[in-house]
Amino acid sequence: MDHFSYYTKKIQNLCTNSWKLTKLLLFRTYHIIVMKSNPFFMSIFYLLFISIIGFVMLKAWKPRAPSPMPRNIDLLFTSVSAATVSSMATVEMEVFSAQHLIVMTVLMFLGGEIFTSLLRLHFTAKPYIEGRVEHVESLPFSQHMSQTEDSFLKLDDAIKFLAVLVLGYVAVVQTIGVASVLMYLSLVSGAEGVLKNKGIKTSIFSVFTVVSTFANCGFIPMNENLILFSKNTGLLLILLPQILLGNTLFPSALRVIICVLGKKFKRTEAEYLLKNTKEVGFPHLLPRLESTLLATTVMGFLLIASVLFSSMEWHNAGLDGMNSYRRVVGIFFQCANARHSGENIVDLSTIAPAILVFFMLMMYLPPYTSFVPTKSEEQGQPKLEGKKKRKYTIAKNFTFSQISYLAIFIVLICITERKSLKDDPINFSVLNIAFEVISAYGNVGLTTGYSCNRQVRRDPKCVDKWYGLAGKWSDEGKLILIVVMLFGRLKKFNVKGGRAWKLL
Repeated sequence: MDHFSYYTKKIQNLCTNSWKLTKLLLFRTYHIIVMKSNPFFMSIFYLLFISIIGFVMLKAWKPRAPSPMPRNIDLLFTSVSAATVSSMATVEMEVFSAQHLIVMTVLMFLGGEIFTSLLRLHFTAKPYIEGRVEHVESLPFSQHMSQTEDSFLKLDDAIKFLAVLVLGYVAVVQTIGVASVLMYLSLVSGAEGVLKNKGIKTSIFSVFTVVSTFANCGFIPMNENLILFSKNTGLLLILLPQILLGNTLFPSALRVIICVLGKKFKRTEAEYLLKNTKEVGFPHLLPRLESTLLATTVMGFLLIASVLFSSMEWHNAGLDGMNSYRRVVGIFFQCANARHSGENIVDLSTIAPAILVFFMLMMYLPPYTSFVPTKSEEQGQPKLEGKKKRKYTIAKNFTFSQISYLAIFIVLICITERKSLKDDPINFSVLNIAFEVISAYGNVGLTTGYSCNRQVRRDPKCVDKWYGLAGKWSDEGKLILIVVMLFGRLKKFNVKGGRAWKLL
């Protein structure tokens, strides 16, 4: 029995050590995958993949009768625009059938920043590993395993809690939005009548519009976008929270929800998330001060834009027939869309150039722009040595700033559209082209459009269409704008570009 007990204990110890070794190997494998994978290439692969799948599905369905099938370049443009939540359009929206609208709804949902951040949550242990792995490896095996496992489990539990919370946030906000839009359409006969005249089902309109608004895409299943609903203040007030909660105010709302849940249900994960925002590595989970400053900045930009718009465009033709209350709501809604949403209730070609320039600034700024004290570049960055440091330095030196890339794109578009710039200088003004490029780069979707009445040499065959100025560009210009939309969706990877260039 003594020999049996001895060997039994030996086997148990061997199994225990084997299990610990297996967990360590799995941990190291996870570490290698996370450290070696390039987030930029993973993101661009994901966007290209869903864009190509979306293009194939759009191509497979027939358009609404009697509209002809859009060209392949326009279908690809539409798919990329939906996947990058840009809402740039080269064909009229009413060309698309119900099946097309469903495909675009899925693309907008999958390409939305909050949903893609859920996918990245699986890799949020990376900052923890980068900061802790060197220290843990220097410890004895038993201490190494205990500290590593304990810290990793706390982080893993917090990430799982955060993933469920964000998923619930997305579901609840959009469900409330869809239900509210359906209720509004059922109560306001005039709004429902607009959809009946267009042959659009209220259910499709509600789901498509709310998903698009929450993702800050800006697509609306009507040619005129929301111009026909400019006097429906109730609908605008329903969509306004979807715009803010789905983008610029998401970090502030997320922190408030975590704080409330932590106090009400005494969840330790909530306390961990609030105290370890950097360690969690979720880009939308900001510290308390930054979250507060972000909300203040967002509302400040909206107030300034609304005052500027009101002072110069109070009597805009798009606001005719409205009382003061409706004008204020409409102007606030239009200015909120200028940040990243891209929906509109007025024809932007009719507003003052000064407002267009201010809108360009708002579209250019990242969604989480706020007045926060700057930090050193080295803080929070991984320490690189040897060959890796040299490669990083070389790549950094040859990276341009975002303004530089925008200037390059605008120049390229001016080259491809040089004939139109000469023959149709009002529609194809440099301001309108710059506005279109910056709108695509900011993934906003606002456009000055194209009007036959603005032609210098009136073409008798010209027919006004409800799509963006890019719809009149050459195929080369559209391909460049596709690159701009993809580049804009990934601009967070180039926030610090151009630091090597010194302007003296």
